[in-house]
Amino acid sequence: MPMDEGFDRVLVVDFGAQYAQLIARRVRQAHVYSVIVPRDVTADQVRSASPVGIILSGGPASVYAEDAYEIDPAILDLGVPILGICYGHQVLASALGGDVARVEVAEYGRTELEIAPESVLFAELPGHQEVWMSHRDAVVKAPPGFTVTASTAVSPVAAMEDLERKMCGVQFHPEVAHTPRGQEVLQRFLYEVCGAKPTWTHVGIIEQAVSWIREAAPAGRVICGLSGGVDSAVAAALVHRAIGDRLTCVFVDHGLLRQGEADQVEAAFRATLDIDLIHVRAADRFLSALTGVTDPEEKRKIIGETFIRVFEDVAADVDDAKYLVQGTLYPDIIESGTKDAAKIKSHHNVGGLPDDMDFELVEPLRDLFKDEVRAIGEELGLPPDIVWRQPFPGPGLAVRIIGEVTRERLEILRRADTIILEEIRRAGLYREIWQAFGVLPAIKTVGVQGDIRTYAYPLIVRAVTSEDAMTADWARLPHDLLERISSRIINEVEGINRVAYDISSKPPATIEWE
Repeated sequence: MPMDEGFDRVLVVDFGAQYAQLIARRVRQAHVYSVIVPRDVTADQVRSASPVGIILSGGPASVYAEDAYEIDPAILDLGVPILGICYGHQVLASALGGDVARVEVAEYGRTELEIAPESVLFAELPGHQEVWMSHRDAVVKAPPGFTVTASTAVSPVAAMEDLERKMCGVQFHPEVAHTPRGQEVLQRFLYEVCGAKPTWTHVGIIEQAVSWIREAAPAGRVICGLSGGVDSAVAAALVHRAIGDRLTCVFVDHGLLRQGEADQVEAAFRATLDIDLIHVRAADRFLSALTGVTDPEEKRKIIGETFIRVFEDVAADVDDAKYLVQGTLYPDIIESGTKDAAKIKSHHNVGGLPDDMDFELVEPLRDLFKDEVRAIGEELGLPPDIVWRQPFPGPGLAVRIIGEVTRERLEILRRADTIILEEIRRAGLYREIWQAFGVLPAIKTVGVQGDIRTYAYPLIVRAVTSEDAMTADWARLPHDLLERISSRIINEVEGINRVAYDISSKPPATIEWE
């Protein structure tokens, strides 16, 4: 990992919780570096990582089930402070001699918590507070050596502490916004129990990244794939700060961009960053490679490989540059499938990369979430239009056309997408929404326009709110805004006769359709 050296770190053991990534982000928001590790992490692996603390996440299983997830018991003997959350709380209790049982009444949602007078985690917090619960099993007897520090009407051991061994557990979820004082509880664990130093700051991250980049690319030319989004822009700015004019940025117009985007990106970066920029127009090359392709994974891999081939062609004319900078983020790594996580989809810059490429990758943002990247972009002085630009997938509109990508479908989707963003901006919601875009399925539906039967494409509008793209909720757009979007698209975009709104959250859906 390029940027974790020199910072205290906390390991988040993922027991299959929907909130594992959120826990990691909350730890980072307390200015302590965190990394997610799989539930089968061994004591030797933990020891080699030298963490100042371990957090056991929640999970969907029961600790007494035959296939229950367990922790390597040797981890408990390492002397590293541990906090168990929900299922992690139960795992900790069960492993150390406590009792876990199914309670008669489940606790889901807001719950009143009663705090014991003596507690490190709840010091200086109210004796009664609201927390968010999500469980059917509960710790009914704390392990030997533990003090019960909180309870509810259903959970007799809603929190427990053994300060001699620096182990704590909470049945509720401190990481979610529905637990108003949860971040303070996490910070008490990090600072008071673990003794972690809050040094994971934007300035510290930038300094560490610059140092790492200089080691990763000590000499020679470096190419950066610039898309116009915040990820590649921040990566380019960091690399430029580290190596100066040894960097050449390459913007590839693959023909899958939004309306007028290629010219906008080139103009913005030439005006903002004093960086050598090459604009490659390769629409025919990409569209030819995508002819007849309908499978989304195949699309992503074709686009990923074609990007690399274009960069290789450019490198041959740039003193044979051997380093390629990418704006890969932590969520890209997780979703593309690793030893630690199941594959959701192959990101074109991760799972879509060919095995035989000629470059050494430089990925300075690989350990970061999107909100951290934006904060670093602001610290580096990038303009707001770049920092707060809504995410746009590297494969572009190819993964927003469900089916074969054709020039006709691209033009239809471009025009519809332009209307969506125009209306979102006009409503003053652009910064509040994580992403808003259109999806064009390669099917046709019957409609009536001007008393004439039509047979045209439907257009799905997708808008979500999120903090890091790991989870997302569908945006509750005003009905009058949806009406304007629908009316304009049907009236102004030839080839569309129906508009629908996607009200799926992530999970179970993903943000993009492919």
